[in-house]
Amino acid sequence: MTNIDLVVEERLDALDPLRHFRNDDDPEGGGIVPVQPPSIQDRVIELSFPSCSAENVPNPAVITLAVDASPGCGGIAWPAGEVLSAYIAQHGSLLKGKNVLELGSGTGLVGLVAGVLGAAVWITDQAPLLDIMRRNVEINNLALRVSVAELNWGEAIPQDIPRPDVILAADCVYFEPAFPLLVKTLADLVADDSTEVLFCYKKRRKADKRFFTLLKKEFTWTEVEDDPQRAVYSREAISLLRLVRKPSGRS
Repeated sequence: MTNIDLVVEERLDALDPLRHFRNDDDPEGGGIVPVQPPSIQDRVIELSFPSCSAENVPNPAVITLAVDASPGCGGIAWPAGEVLSAYIAQHGSLLKGKNVLELGSGTGLVGLVAGVLGAAVWITDQAPLLDIMRRNVEINNLALRVSVAELNWGEAIPQDIPRPDVILAADCVYFEPAFPLLVKTLADLVADDSTEVLFCYKKRRKADKRFFTLLKKEFTWTEVEDDPQRAVYSREAISLLRLVRKPSGRS
């Protein structure tokens, strides 16, 4: 690809950030963007996730979710977010009473599920998405458990966010310039292997490999194997990983 081609691609990306995620040649609409109403503006959907049978954990975990693409692609429900939500719902007793931080929350779906399960949660994203996250906290009556904060990858972690016991991240690998920023934020948040990191992503482009090249400088990872739905979502190129921070000085 020539420099001119790259400039054209960058300009097209700026005009339509979702263009790489669509498959316009597929008559069934089976592109990467999940199937939702044609005009995703100010819609409300309901998602339900079977949960564990632990005491005081609702089964199923039901989330009413406002979705709106107006503030950006983070304002819709993405497939890896639903996969991670389903997984933590099945293991809800492990989150109860923990400090949980979700990165790149978008609508806040995964963090809201963690809140329903009894965790103290911070859902975070860039400023344009804060309103929809606050709305979703309110309509699910989770203000006592779920807090909303702006967190820009690569920048200092806000001081009012407590040290997390668990970090959740879903569908955060899609914008190549943000790859090193996301790795930096993960490294800043995770000092050692005492912090659990669940990272769910959908493979989309060859460029995703660059993210994992950067990530392996700071973390090792393994596939989560105790998920009965793994065979199903693996066919959709979705992976659920558990990240572990490397000891300082190792690469």
